[in-house]
Amino acid sequence: MLIHTEQTPNPATRKFLPGQTVMDAGTRDFAEAEAAEASPLASALFASGLVEGVFFGRDFISVTAAPGVSWGDLEPLVLETLLDHFVSGAPLFVQGTAAGIQIDDLPGIEEDPADADIIDQIKELIETRVRPAVAQDGGDIVYRGYKDGRLYLAMQGACSGCPSSAITLKRGIESLVRHYVPEVESVEAV
Repeated sequence: MLIHTEQTPNPATRKFLPGQTVMDAGTRDFAEAEAAEASPLASALFASGLVEGVFFGRDFISVTAAPGVSWGDLEPLVLETLLDHFVSGAPLFVQGTAAGIQIDDLPGIEEDPADADIIDQIKELIETRVRPAVAQDGGDIVYRGYKDGRLYLAMQGACSGCPSSAITLKRGIESLVRHYVPEVESVEAV
């Protein structure tokens, strides 16, 4: 088995492509070791003490190095852990518990029912144009709400904490969304 490695715009995060499906549907973000208990793979990566974040996409895993950790030291360890996991056929999540269920914390944004058409347009645009582009960089972007012309999005994986994410959000995503949905005045990260 060959696992390809790609750099991401976030220098602390690398994207690993095992050449097979990682998640059949959705994504999963582990921002700290405690959350990783739901996944033997994420737990193994955090167990090194050198990892600060793990993100599962459809066909990739993004790993964020802890502050001060060199990718020269971490990459062989990550590759070994990923190879062991995929070659053994181990499950991605712990079976038979509710630990594998993730319920996203939604911000307290009360959306106006009159904005339903605008919200549908925004969600469609995010799903078809934005998320695939962000996934190429090892991350994900999640709709969190729309109110009074403001669109709220959450950055995950390689995009979370990336130095260029603010630029991507404002210059890239905001421009795209405002072009297709003029009712959106600004895009904000939550």
